[in-house]
Amino acid sequence: MIHTDFIRYLKGVGPKKEEIFNKIGIHTLDDLLHYYPFRYEDRRNFKKIKDIKENEFCVIKAKILARNLKKMPYFMRAKRVKNILEIAISDDTAVINCTWFNQGYLYDKMNISDTLIVYGKPRMYDGKLKLIAPEFEMFEEGEDSLNLGRIVGIYSATQNLGQKFIRKTISLALENLDAQTRDSLPFDVRREKKFPNIVQSFKGIHFPQSFEEAEKSRERFIFEELFFSQILVYLRKARHRSQVADSFSAGPKLIEKLKQNLKFSLTASQEKVLSEILNDLAKTYPMHRLLQGDVGCGKTVVAAFAFACAVSSGFQAAFMVPTEILAYQHRETFKSLFRGFGYRIEVLVASLAKGEIERIHKEISEGKIDIVIGTHALISDEVIFKNLRFVAIDEQHKFGVAQRALLPKKGVNPHYLIMSATPIPRSLALSLYGDLDLSVITELPLGRIVPKTMWVTEKKRQWVYDFIEEKISKGRQVYIIYPIIEENEDEDLRSLETMYDNLKSRFSKFKLGMFHGQLAPKNKLSVIDEFRKGGINILVSTTVVEVGVNVENATVMVVENPERFGLAQLHQLRGRIQRSNYEPYFILLSAEEVSEEVSQRLKALQDSNDGFKISEEDLILRGPGDFFGQMQHGLPELKIANPLRDLELLKEARAFAYKIIKSDPELHKLEHRFIRERIEALSAELKDSFSLLEEKA
Repeated sequence: MIHTDFIRYLKGVGPKKEEIFNKIGIHTLDDLLHYYPFRYEDRRNFKKIKDIKENEFCVIKAKILARNLKKMPYFMRAKRVKNILEIAISDDTAVINCTWFNQGYLYDKMNISDTLIVYGKPRMYDGKLKLIAPEFEMFEEGEDSLNLGRIVGIYSATQNLGQKFIRKTISLALENLDAQTRDSLPFDVRREKKFPNIVQSFKGIHFPQSFEEAEKSRERFIFEELFFSQILVYLRKARHRSQVADSFSAGPKLIEKLKQNLKFSLTASQEKVLSEILNDLAKTYPMHRLLQGDVGCGKTVVAAFAFACAVSSGFQAAFMVPTEILAYQHRETFKSLFRGFGYRIEVLVASLAKGEIERIHKEISEGKIDIVIGTHALISDEVIFKNLRFVAIDEQHKFGVAQRALLPKKGVNPHYLIMSATPIPRSLALSLYGDLDLSVITELPLGRIVPKTMWVTEKKRQWVYDFIEEKISKGRQVYIIYPIIEENEDEDLRSLETMYDNLKSRFSKFKLGMFHGQLAPKNKLSVIDEFRKGGINILVSTTVVEVGVNVENATVMVVENPERFGLAQLHQLRGRIQRSNYEPYFILLSAEEVSEEVSQRLKALQDSNDGFKISEEDLILRGPGDFFGQMQHGLPELKIANPLRDLELLKEARAFAYKIIKSDPELHKLEHRFIRERIEALSAELKDSFSLLEEKA
């Protein structure tokens, strides 16, 4: 940490600006200094308009000659263009036109004779070079050295927080630093990696003298984020191993009896993972294992063996899932798998009657219920287990990091299994989940057919409808997925409610059902039950079907506006139609024109059914964001590092972290004191790790 002074104390930052900064996560000077540029512009030499070339990025300084704002009539807004702003700019060598879509508010900010700094990639339209939606800044005479004549950092900005103000504010924050500012990255690490110290690094990343300096400073901060994430991972693992847990005494007879209840044989991959889990459950410290596997690979079946081990050893087990539909589905699965075992299995969800919830709470506390499957209702204060020793969380990414941490606290160091259908490459998973042991189911059950993925545009809508009709006539069922439930004036998206009426008219000889998150729980169960029994031919839904809706006869899914969904989410949806031996079809129905990024995403989905490749591509496309925070409770947000892109740095950071924790697990050494302070600031939970480790030592 550098300091914790609030940003409001900087010159020029009043209450309104402070509020805007707070909205983008900047509260302190430390937050501000870690608000990094996402790219740089070389403003040491501007390009002349006469010298610019098609498809080559350029920075131009030019005056506005003319401007025009065209408001599009309503009937012409099919492509979501409500207005077009065009300006002509000149630098005395030539003239070029710039165009912005749906940014009419810029018209009043761009006056004739104003000077702009424009950044973009010229493209050829109607035989002329144009700049489409370029980035820009207003230029004023006497512009200071932060914005001109140098390499300039470009930041993610908002309408009320411009580039120049961000640079000025960061410059003022840098003035608060001095050569004695503490650097939590150890000197030995910096020396070996040839990193500049913290003050030089902040100056180098925000106001570099060269691109080489900017790159080295960026590398330092990327490494630093990854280094501390790995320190936290190793501390968590040490904390887990210091705990004492009850071991489960499940013999081969139990496992064999459970296998006899299956309607199929486990795949080789399932057998391997089962062996890993059973070995963990026999140990006297708690299992902390991540079970990864693509949609439909049979993770729940493998988890069922762990539940049986817990209950047969005299303990209770809990299974937390993200939706009520999934909770009821798992109950039916478990009832089938545990035929003849005599287990008491209950579902605990918020929609149950008050009296029913109170009964279940009472029986859980008395130990009368062996396995409870539920949603967030499981982590309410009223739920008190008698002897909870096994916890599983399904679709763990659907829960907040704090929520995932609450359920294990209901027991005494319970064995802990988290399950995810969003697999990530093993080398990356070992670093992200370093405190968890990793199991991966790599194959699907025999007979499953990979869906054929088709990406079509609006002009083929009639073909899509004909295709749906053909498949229903052959006895199959269909999902049609929409991104929103109701119409929204600000977004030109097809909504579920509007399209439902249109679809009922188009498919009048078939039965349609509507399914979304705002339905009452009883109605949700009723609709899904009817769909499962074949009473509904077409289920019109939002992504609520992404988790837990398994209907083997539903083999066609159409996703409207797929550009609004992430890759991993689309892949999860595709898994819903991969549940039988019938040929499945996954159809993406997009607008005629989509961005390059959307095109890349949809093509990736069309080209691959491999969940590992899909998640890798998803990570590349969406960048770092809160990747670590979503993956693991207690890990910091990544502001600049991207674990996949920076995999080599991640491996190095992991090695340094391991070396330090191995030699100094309590971080007592003088040279590690700033690491310990940083860790305590990052994670209140792991602050206790030091005292636990010291007690065990």
